Amino acid sequence: MSQTLQKIELCKTSEVDEGAAIKVEINDLILAVFNLNGAFYVTDDTCTHGPGSLSEGPIVGDTVECDFHNGSFNIMTGAVVEPPCLVPLKTYQVSVESDSVFIQL
Repeated sequence: MSQTLQKIELCKTSEVDEGAAIKVEINDLILAVFNLNGAFYVTDDTCTHGPGSLSEGPIVGDTVECDFHNGSFNIMTGAVVEPPCLVPLKTYQVSVESDSVFIQL
């Protein structure tokens, strides 16, 4: 049995400055939408190690640092880059259509 993917609009591309992120709360999800050189990526906003909000953390290249314990993740893959984080970050399939950022669920 195949499952139908649901497309959810998160924001307009103009809402996310290049090299920055915003927090989007939709349904029961709290997400971080990142703009890296005009490409958009979406991850869970909450750090896997503690209560830090990744959309508020510093972004260096393709890495975001949690502002709580300073662990960091690769924005594109969700992989842990620096401890104390051990659990990878959930990432979402992103599409951009008509200046809006969507994810597939």
